Amino acid sequence: MKPEFENIPLHKNEDKKRFELEVNGHLAFIDYKETESRIALIHTESPAELAGTGAASAVVEKTLAYVKESGKKLLPYCPFVFAYIKKHPEWKAIVDEHFNNYNQGKFGHLE
Repeated sequence: MKPEFENIPLHKNEDKKRFELEVNGHLAFIDYKETESRIALIHTESPAELAGTGAASAVVEKTLAYVKESGKKLLPYCPFVFAYIKKHPEWKAIVDEHFNNYNQGKFGHLE
C-alpha cells in the first residue's frame, strides 16, 4: 500500500454493507455480505477521480486486514479482490478453504 493511504481509516458502513476508504472527498469501497464465520467481498469500486492512485488496492488491503483481525474466513467473489490475493499470496491464509478450487490448489480463477 502506498504510504499516503496508511493513516486513512477504513470505515465499515453497516447500513450500506460496504467497507469504505475516503480519499480527498471521494469513496473507494467494497460491498460485502457477512455471517458469523465468513465475510464475502462482492464488488470493489473506486471513482474515476481516484484512478491510478492506488486507492482501490488500499481499500482491499485494509479490508483484508479487517477480515484477518476479525478471525472470520474470506470469500473473495470480487474479481479485483481475487486478483489482489493472487498477487499477494500471503492473504490466501484467510480465504475459506471451501471457496472454489481452494483445496485443489487452483486459486487462479473463479468458477
